[in-house]
Amino acid sequence: MKPSILVFLSFVVWASSAQSQVAVIANKAVPINEIKKTELLDFYTGDTKKWDNQIPVIVFDLKLKSAVKDTFYNFLGKSPSRMKSIWLKKMLSGEGEPPKALESEEDMLKKVAETSGAIGFVSKEKINGEVKTLLIIEEVDHERRP
Repeated sequence: MKPSILVFLSFVVWASSAQSQVAVIANKAVPINEIKKTELLDFYTGDTKKWDNQIPVIVFDLKLKSAVKDTFYNFLGKSPSRMKSIWLKKMLSGEGEPPKALESEEDMLKKVAETSGAIGFVSKEKINGEVKTLLIIEEVDHERRP
């Protein structure tokens, strides 16, 4: 290969690794095909508890810190610790339970696919035909907010 091609390919690999695409996924039975940021935040804060067809919203989260989780919460404009405090307040006031935290993206795909009303998030490259994709989140910079 010519050196210029190698440099170009190296840049492409670097650029794709610097960017993380996260898919917001849902059970195939949910009554929507896309979601807005404000609606997603309402689901993840427990402010919206049912889909339009009155099926309960079942929210899933990832347990471990990862680029996928960081990208998702940065998109929502909330840190994972802020979300925990929101859910703690809801639990103490009897308004709801926090999202179930799953061990891996594979667990997330499986649980969302088999749980009516479920919503979650995974790396875009992990999505499969078992779930519905509602939104693709793209973020280049994974640096933490102050």
